[in-house]
Amino acid sequence: MGKLREIVLKSDTKLGRAFDISIQALIIISLVAFSIETLPDLSEEVYVLLNRIEVVIVIIFSIEYVLRIIVTEKKLSYIFSFYGIVDFLAILPFYLSGSVSLQTLRILRLIRLFRILKLTRYSEALRRIGKAIFIAKEELILFGLVTLMLLYLSALGIYHFEHAIQPDKFKSIFDSLWWAVATLTTVGYGDVYPITLGGRLFTFIVLMLGLGVVAVPTGIIASALASVRKDMS
Repeated sequence: MGKLREIVLKSDTKLGRAFDISIQALIIISLVAFSIETLPDLSEEVYVLLNRIEVVIVIIFSIEYVLRIIVTEKKLSYIFSFYGIVDFLAILPFYLSGSVSLQTLRILRLIRLFRILKLTRYSEALRRIGKAIFIAKEELILFGLVTLMLLYLSALGIYHFEHAIQPDKFKSIFDSLWWAVATLTTVGYGDVYPITLGGRLFTFIVLMLGLGVVAVPTGIIASALASVRKDMS
């Protein structure tokens, strides 16, 4: 049991690393097969091959899920943890496909995309990023609240300048929020834009603030990440 636990749960050993790499490879193969399956006009032979690949991969993932439950000391903690739920959802559609309608199955198949999240288990870089976000959580929460305030104030300002001239596009504060989101994030779809002088000047101010909306959280996370790398080195 100790050897099995070392292989399944630890990635700092030769066998554990091989196990992790094998699971990563299967996840990528599964995602590629899932993507190919969406192509139109595939032959019956290709569908059969993709189905066999799916069956084999799901069986292996199911074995992995069971093994993790067996070797983990706190079994319920794993089952109801984030990774435990992701591991379960990654195989769930396969076992439900025989008991649900095809229309429902189309929705359940989207759950297979949870296999992407299984990759996060094996990435040390993602762990560092997660730790950096945790360290900077208070700054990020404060910045998020300030951003929400800016969104509302931007929507309020553009509504004041443009509602009288473009009542069809800036009907209310809620309609103006779409413009605020597109402008403050510097996306600028161009489907809704100001035509008054005041509205354009206000848009310029919002765009300048939008540069900070993009840059500030990036700087916060970069600083926290540098601290994490320093602590772990």
